[in-house]
Amino acid sequence: MGTLKILGATVLGLLLVAGSNPVQAAQISRPQLEAMFSNMRSSSPWNVDGPLLWGYFFTSADRPALEQAGKILGNQGYRFVEIHKDKKNVWWLLHVERIEHHTVDSLDARNAEFYAFAKRAGLASYDGMDVGPAP
Repeated sequence: MGTLKILGATVLGLLLVAGSNPVQAAQISRPQLEAMFSNMRSSSPWNVDGPLLWGYFFTSADRPALEQAGKILGNQGYRFVEIHKDKKNVWWLLHVERIEHHTVDSLDARNAEFYAFAKRAGLASYDGMDVGPAP
């Protein structure tokens, strides 16, 4: 696993390493989310219990599949950020974001929605999230 970055500080390994085989990636567990929120409350300067900028990542070997997924998510209120190749030039990564207020429960539910969405859309994986202060 990679790292979740918050204002440049490593908080918890929740964002999977680009270039790993996303098909074999483990899903983010509730205990990992609990630890992430606890760590954010103790080490971040912003209000964890308010709206934050959440980024979400999806992978596929097929760029057009990610482009289509980005359009679908855009219609659901997510802002398209980019599609780029991973560091090993194997997988395409889609990054979308939205300002949201999450709790452990709501983020766990969002992750479950995105795992199911990735499967329905024929993507390799929902690869996790990152978070930062809302602009």
